[in-house]
Amino acid sequence: MPTEIFHCAKTDVGLKRHRNEDRFFANHDLGLYVVCDGMGGENAGDIASTLAVNTIQTYMADTARQSDLPFVGPYDATVSPMTNRLASAIRLANQTIHQESWTRPDCVGMGTTVVAAHLSNEMLSIAHVGDSRLYLVRNNTIHGLTTDHSWVADQVLNGLLTEEEAERSSRKNIVTRALGVESTVEVELSEVAVMSGDVFLLCSDGLTRGVRTPEILRALRDEHTVESKANRLIAMANQAGGDDNTTVLVVTVQQDDQPGLWERFRTRFL
Repeated sequence: MPTEIFHCAKTDVGLKRHRNEDRFFANHDLGLYVVCDGMGGENAGDIASTLAVNTIQTYMADTARQSDLPFVGPYDATVSPMTNRLASAIRLANQTIHQESWTRPDCVGMGTTVVAAHLSNEMLSIAHVGDSRLYLVRNNTIHGLTTDHSWVADQVLNGLLTEEEAERSSRKNIVTRALGVESTVEVELSEVAVMSGDVFLLCSDGLTRGVRTPEILRALRDEHTVESKANRLIAMANQAGGDDNTTVLVVTVQQDDQPGLWERFRTRFL
């Protein structure tokens, strides 16, 4: 049965920052959803996140028109060609940001996180670098589909910090991977089969710094539209202190229970 996809993206500067360095892209026709959280001095974070979003969307649009477009970097045979395309787009973005940082003195050391998803043929391709996240809500349960590339996440993984200690750590904003910092970057890839009723959330760490996962679940579960879900999450981030820019991108998958024109024709005349 056909499905309908709805999405809504919201971004907010927060209560402590003067500039928003987050960027996002959402396009149903491309099936592409991206959130980037820029970092760097002066305006460099803005530049890095903008370059990332623009490069990723351009490459994926080119891929849609030209199926034999070369892949960028190694091909991972454990995931689908589309997931490899998404990885290629992110690697190309890394190259673009890194090259720009070498040509502009005010951009030296700039970088950005990225979490990106591509939805096609009932499969969600996921690629990420850094600590922006992707969640899935299914059957009233929330699942984290990405693992932070951060200092505290590494400490938790190695048993050196508890989850609670990581939440309180003054070093929880330190990422161990980002686009643009090095000439190459390791992109983490995964895939998930999509089901009707699924709700996906891509977000920057402005949300997850102050809003705990159970609260995120309640907002995504209780609000009825993608717009109200996104608005509530932004409000919750600011109510928790608004220490950082916050960007949320909500995508819902709903089964279309209404028969299409052809189905109505067949039912009536065949």
